[in-house]
Amino acid sequence: MILNITGIILSVIAICLFFWLKKDHRMDSDLHEAEINHTHKGMNAMMNDFNNYQVEVDRKIAKLEKDLEIHVNGTGREISKMKKDLPNAIRSVIGHIEFAKPLDNTFTPKYKK
Repeated sequence: MILNITGIILSVIAICLFFWLKKDHRMDSDLHEAEINHTHKGMNAMMNDFNNYQVEVDRKIAKLEKDLEIHVNGTGREISKMKKDLPNAIRSVIGHIEFAKPLDNTFTPKYKK
C-alpha cells in the first residue's frame, strides 16, 4: 500500500515536471524566436542603411565626375584661347621693347670701352 502511494506521488511529480519543462521549453522557444525576429529586423535596417549610403556615395561620385569634366573642358578651352592669343601678345611685347625710346637720356654706363 505504501508502495502504491509512493508510486502515485512519484508519477504525479513526474507529470508535473513534464508539464513544467514543456512550459519552460515553450517560453525559451518564444524568447529565442523573438530574439531572432529582432536580429532579423536589425539586419534589414542595417542593410537598408548601407544600401542608402552606397546610393548616396554613387550619386556624389557621379556629381564630382561631372563637375571635374566641366572644369577640365573649361580649362582646355582657356588654354587653347591663350595659345591662339600668345603670338599676338609676344609680338606686342617685343615690338615695345625693340622700338622703345629711353625715357631718361642721362643714363651713362659705368664702364666705357
